[in-house]
Amino acid sequence: MAFEGPGVAWAHGADIGIASSVDGQNWLYRGTLEVLAFEHGRNTFWAPEVIWHEGVYHMFVSYVRGVPSTWTGGRNIVHMLSSNLWDWQFHSIVPLSSERVIDACLYRLPDGLWRMAYKDEDHSAFTYLAESPDLANWTVNGPLITDCPHEGPNVFQWRGSYWMITDPWNGLGVYHSSDGKAWARQENILQTPGTRPDDGAIGHHADVLVQGDNAYLFYFTHPEVDGHAGEDYVWTYNRRRTSLQAARLDLRDGRLVCDRNQAFDLNLLPGIES
Repeated sequence: MAFEGPGVAWAHGADIGIASSVDGQNWLYRGTLEVLAFEHGRNTFWAPEVIWHEGVYHMFVSYVRGVPSTWTGGRNIVHMLSSNLWDWQFHSIVPLSSERVIDACLYRLPDGLWRMAYKDEDHSAFTYLAESPDLANWTVNGPLITDCPHEGPNVFQWRGSYWMITDPWNGLGVYHSSDGKAWARQENILQTPGTRPDDGAIGHHADVLVQGDNAYLFYFTHPEVDGHAGEDYVWTYNRRRTSLQAARLDLRDGRLVCDRNQAFDLNLLPGIES
């Protein structure tokens, strides 16, 4: 839901929405996960990262207490557990590098070690790293990506390599790694507005689904925002409007590319247990 309070209250108080599909193509909106509440009051949930591991769904979700009217204040990453994606049990607030962390992304190294990449707003809005052997106990390993401020790190494996996509508010940043540890930067993607309905703006905060040889990029746009909306930007109602988009990724000469205007068939398949 959106709040019409002062400042950026409209961006807070958010729930996690759910949609379901029986064929991977046609989707039905099912409402919101109000069962995430583990404290009293109207609070804020953003950017859920959900993984399935050894018979349990794990959600690492960004949490802001209340409905702040500014971007200041505390925020944490909360670990929740579920057996069915509907009913969630609070596990813990993950102790990380500061009390202003959001946008968790999890990936696993070949030796079984879990890694969490996340945005630390107290440390220049860089991506920081934590590691865990069991998804419950985490050790912070410091900064991971520090070339520019950004948010929304997302890591995936595709065609024999690790890839990371971030949102530096100027299209999407792309990084490549052979081992999931050391990262090299390439040029941004989705800097140029697209031609599809509601896609005529830069892409924001993406996630990637890999299915076999295909990789699909899911991202959002503010269709009526032109360029980067800075701190003093006036967020009128029309400018707040958000559109979800999907595009197919490709490799060209070892570099990740995305033609957001290209037509493609999106046929989603059931997930694979990790």
